Amino acid sequence: MTATAPAPAPDAKADERLVKASPLKKLMGRPELGSVVGAIAVFLFFSFVADSFLQATSLATVLYAASTLGIMAVPVALLMIGGEFDLSAGVLVTTSALVSSMFSYQMTANVWVGVAVSLLVTLAIGVFNGVMLTRTDPPSFIITLGTFLMLTGMNLGFTKMISGTVSTKSISDMEGFSSAKEVFASTIPVGGVDFKVTILWWLALIAVATWILLRTRVGNWIFAVGGGEDAARAVGVPVAKTKIGLYMGVAFGAWISGQHLLFSYDTVQSGEGVGSELIYIVAAVIGGCLITGGYGSAVGAAVGALIFGMVSKGIVFAEWNSDWFKFFLGVMLLLATLLNHWVRKRAEATK
Repeated sequence: MTATAPAPAPDAKADERLVKASPLKKLMGRPELGSVVGAIAVFLFFSFVADSFLQATSLATVLYAASTLGIMAVPVALLMIGGEFDLSAGVLVTTSALVSSMFSYQMTANVWVGVAVSLLVTLAIGVFNGVMLTRTDPPSFIITLGTFLMLTGMNLGFTKMISGTVSTKSISDMEGFSSAKEVFASTIPVGGVDFKVTILWWLALIAVATWILLRTRVGNWIFAVGGGEDAARAVGVPVAKTKIGLYMGVAFGAWISGQHLLFSYDTVQSGEGVGSELIYIVAAVIGGCLITGGYGSAVGAAVGALIFGMVSKGIVFAEWNSDWFKFFLGVMLLLATLLNHWVRKRAEATK
């Protein structure tokens, strides 16, 4: 009997696990690619139509507008990657500011005590959202809509009951106000141009969120939960803890934004924040986050916030009617969504 030759060993080059993706494929697979292209287009557009857009003071104004949105857009993006929404995020910012102000004023305490109490209350609301979601059947849309309505009523009701008006009393003469203002609402001169400290808060949140998503086990949990809750649970991912943590992240961003709101203007209007939650979601979607979850990045959300800042201030610098702002924002949302969809399809086709 003639011995048969052994089958040739499989070519290692044919093993997909050993094939390194080209830089172009990696770039095409990045969720923030579409938003970066959009940001470049918006920047060039306003550079031509608005003469003052490229001035250093104007860019500082743009960055400030982007940072005030981006502080919330980044944790909201992480929550969306985890497959959930938070419609209470906008009014939670106001709640955070109101708690700090009214507690400090009523208790005649050091302002920092009010800041600390506000942090605890805001995080507790985040935990409430997360626990309600993981312990009950309704989707996050319904649960956080309920929280939104409750906070809206509580903000107005408690403010009128304690202060007698729809705004808080001034706390600018209280102990600790100046130091708290330095942390949350100061300006930093750089080359003769004043930059708001919120820009540093924003950059820090981007760095931390990106590190969590790409370098930690928690980041893997977030993507897994957003990609499929049942599948994630089957491989040992702590789904409930992950979602509660994501809602606490949104609450932490709301606390920072709330303190900035308070220490920038000294008093807080109880009706502020309604509608802001949609802007946060828009920034995350423009940045490449999918509504269905499991895909996106913190950097993309930051770029989405930057686009918001450029459009909102670029219209002013171009001396256009500001009533058109929402129109341009809607156009950017649709274009970014279509571009992100096209990029993902091309990335999948080249795998």
